Amino acid sequence: MLLNSPASTSEDAISSNGAPVPSSPLGNYRWKICALLFFATTINYLDRQILGILAPTLGKEIGWDEVQYGNIVIAFQAAYAMGLLAAGGLMDRVGTRIGYAASIGLWSIAAMAHAFAHSVSTFSAARFVLGIGEAGNFPAAIKTVAEWFPKRDRALVTGIFNGGSNVGAIVAPIIVPWLTLRYGWGEAFLVTGAIGFIWLVCWLLVYRRPEEHPRLSAGELAYIRSDPPEVTTKVPWLSLLPHRQLWAFALGKMLTDPVWWFYLYWLGKFLDKNYGIKLSQISLPLVVIYLVADFGSVGGGWLSSTFIKRGWGINRGRKTAMLICALCVVPVMFAAQTTSLWVAVGIISLAAAAHQGWSANIFTMVSDMYPRRAVGSVVGIGGMAGALGGIAFTYVATHMLESNGSNYTPIFAVCGFAYLVALAVIHLLAPKLEGPHLGD
Repeated sequence: MLLNSPASTSEDAISSNGAPVPSSPLGNYRWKICALLFFATTINYLDRQILGILAPTLGKEIGWDEVQYGNIVIAFQAAYAMGLLAAGGLMDRVGTRIGYAASIGLWSIAAMAHAFAHSVSTFSAARFVLGIGEAGNFPAAIKTVAEWFPKRDRALVTGIFNGGSNVGAIVAPIIVPWLTLRYGWGEAFLVTGAIGFIWLVCWLLVYRRPEEHPRLSAGELAYIRSDPPEVTTKVPWLSLLPHRQLWAFALGKMLTDPVWWFYLYWLGKFLDKNYGIKLSQISLPLVVIYLVADFGSVGGGWLSSTFIKRGWGINRGRKTAMLICALCVVPVMFAAQTTSLWVAVGIISLAAAAHQGWSANIFTMVSDMYPRRAVGSVVGIGGMAGALGGIAFTYVATHMLESNGSNYTPIFAVCGFAYLVALAVIHLLAPKLEGPHLGD
């Protein structure tokens, strides 16, 4: 379906050279690029999620406590933050074909290296290198979307490829317990890490920029370039820092990304602690949560795109969708207070879906406000802010869990209100989602 779903608009567009562009463009090669982004993000989260699934097992085998486990998670987050700062600029300088390939190659090697880690320090080292590599995924993917799709389609496309994060989180609890129980946890890391190299070969064979791609029709290229023309001069990332639009995105990520980090790394431990769910039983609850989240990812992007195609302004359409997502997260504050496993799973599923819908729109805000030549850098800086927020949240949460007997209620309470606060900050700093002047 992803490969053959042409975008459409309610009326004809005008290309950058002034020629009309039909609402049903000739060709759909851009959806193959979207599919590659989807599978890269799937692999990204498969490699990221495996630690959270195996955390109770590894904790018993290696002997780490809540704080030590938190330090392993922080090693990844710190590297991810530093990597994002570099990755955005790297993608803008060398392009997504080479930049994305280098990113997934590095993180696949690091993912496989976990198989040889047998202490807190070696796990921390492997997670650190994994974080450096995985930091390239979203800056590269968002920049690719900006290169291959006009603005009116980007939220939907972002929602589709971002849905790969949920698919990765769905696949992980299905195959990781099976691999671990049958062959051992080291083999689970080796097998899942090796998958990235299959994608790498496909990417290098398939991907080129639209203007350079031999299999792209003139009609589809005109559709892709139907937005007003942009200046192509490179933008130094330091010059982006004074703009309030950057801080709207960065602070929005800082306030909400930690919630998703928490789901990834603590849901397995939470289900084990509160409901006695062990490795052989964990697949179904996690699959349900991330399957529902996948619908949220596509649905959130579809919702704002639909508002905009019906005549709403980008600002109104994007923020209305984000408000709906923020309100759907609020009930998660009660997740730790129910005695029913499936009530808790249902509440967390809704919140995870809402997060992914939120994520599709906050990422698309960047290409709403910034030209393609700056998108990678802005996403990198904002992602770094999100990772730093994750570090702070992890530090506080792990010490809180260690001291209060693993009571998750205060943590879920913070998660419930984070998105409403973030939306208020975004609206204050970027009330109209207007782009800044970049000194052209």
